[in-house]
Order: sequence, then structure tokens, then C-alpha cells
Amino acid sequence: LFLYSIILGCLVAFVAFAAIRWFIRDSCKVDAFSQKHVFITGCDSGFGNLLARQLDGKGFKVIAACFTEKGAADLAAASSPRLKTLQLDVTDSAILFSGLWGLVNNAGRSIPIGPTEWMQLEDFTKVLDVNLIGVIDVTLQFLPLVKKARGRVVNVASILGRLSLTGGAYCVSKWGVEAFSDSLRRNMHHFGIKVSIIEPGFFKTEVTRVDLIDADLRRLWMRLPQDVKDSYGASYFEDYVRMQDLAMGLLCSSDISKVTRCMEHALTARHPRTRYGAGWDAKLFWIPLSYLPSFVADFVLSLMAKKTISTYF
Repeated sequence: LFLYSIILGCLVAFVAFAAIRWFIRDSCKVDAFSQKHVFITGCDSGFGNLLARQLDGKGFKVIAACFTEKGAADLAAASSPRLKTLQLDVTDSAILFSGLWGLVNNAGRSIPIGPTEWMQLEDFTKVLDVNLIGVIDVTLQFLPLVKKARGRVVNVASILGRLSLTGGAYCVSKWGVEAFSDSLRRNMHHFGIKVSIIEPGFFKTEVTRVDLIDADLRRLWMRLPQDVKDSYGASYFEDYVRMQDLAMGLLCSSDISKVTRCMEHALTARHPRTRYGAGWDAKLFWIPLSYLPSFVADFVLSLMAKKTISTYF
């Protein structure tokens, strides 16, 4: 009994020491924010827009890439003169800066998403060009500058980069971002570059707007050959759209600061994490589910789909 008490006491002490050490390391910040440049893609709205304003408020020199003139103008109006905006389509390579502390690859698109059989090759390339090839392209363009500063690369993936829930290229692209980020982190560790992956759960952004998703699903359905439509049945499309709308309404959180706080930590912490699960759904459900055997995940997801249908009907 005495020996058992000693062993238990040692285990408790070790766990407490490890927890305190982790907390201290996790809380340590870099300094001189005002001397650091951070380049962020996808700043018209959503995560990128909020992160740009967040970092600007902390004194960083933010370079915010927007896809539209209106997005750039609105962001500039809501920020300090330190923040600079520019229009950037991440499928085009065309910029050079110097002295980058942080590169945040946030630009992304979701549609078209839907059953894989409804897709054509160009539907995949549209999403892959932005979500994966764009990330790789921008990273390669700016990597020498980040390397020079021994800085940070923060890539926005998704819990769908761990667990495929839908057809189309979105999940494929996010799995690619995960793999690219892992190889980049290992390749650049020797040079002092830290690479972090942000894995958001479901949030209300342009990417999850049900009106846009529904309209594109209708486009996909209408172009299908009649024999393919017949194989799904007359009511399948409307039922699918209703189920997806209900699922998005139940799952999506409006508090996108849960994501931008993770991004900020990856840029400001002395010891950033490799991966950040953003949102309670990601931390408590999706990521744990991704570690389970595939047949278990398949079973759980099929139960969820049935539950959603029964809730609606």
C-alpha cells in the first residue's frame, strides 16, 4: 500500500508538472509586434477579415489580400493606416514583399459540394486551384522571405481535412493542405520556421452559406442526365437540400473568433502548436471521431444522417 501511494503520488506530480510546463510554454509570446509583417489571404470576409483587424489592433503590420475591390475598401476603412490591402487572386502568382514574419493561407471556397457522381472534373479543379494549389503557390512565393525572418506559416485546413463528410473537392483539398503543411513543417524545421494547421469545425462564413450551396446543388442536379436523376428518385434532390440546410443550421457557430484566436496564437506564441482544433464540435466530436476505425466513423456518420432526416420529417 505504501509503495502504491508513492507511485500514485509520483504520477500525479508528473502530470501536474507536465500540465504546468505546457501552460507556461503555451502562454509565452514573441515580442516586437510592431516590427513584424503578416500577410493574410482571403480577407474579404470571415476568418481572414477578422484576423486582419485583430492583428492590426495588436500593432502588427498587416498586408491583407482581398479578392474584390469592395472587400479591400471595407477592410481598410475598418482598420488603422498600418494595415495595407491589395487585390489577390491566389490562382495567380504576382507579388513580392520583404521581411515576412507570418504567412496566413486562409483563402478558400467550398462549392461545388454534393454527391460525387454529380461532379465533373472542372468542379474539382475549381476548388483545388484555390484551396490547395493556391496555398502551395503562395507559400512557395513567400517562403524565402519567411525563411529569412525565421517566421511562421499558418495554413487553414478544416476538420474535413481529417474526416470526409461530403463529395466534391473541398474535403480532398483540405486533406491536401494537411499533407502539404506536415511536409513543409518537417522540411523547414531546421531553418526555424514554424508551420501550424488550423482545423475549424463548422462556422457561419461565406463558405457555409446555404443559399449559395443550395443554388449550386440545383445547378449540379439540373445538368445530370435523366437516367442518373431517375436512379436517385424524384424526391431525392429536395430531401438532400433540406437535410443539408438543417445540418448546417444545427452545426454552424457564429463565433468565428474561436478560429481567429487560434490563428493569432500560432503567430504570436513562442511555441505554437502544430494543429489547432477550432470550435467545440471540432475538439470534442469531429477530431476524436477521425481517430476511430473507418467502419466506426462510417457507422456514426450514417446514424447522424438518419437522425437529421427523422428530425426534419
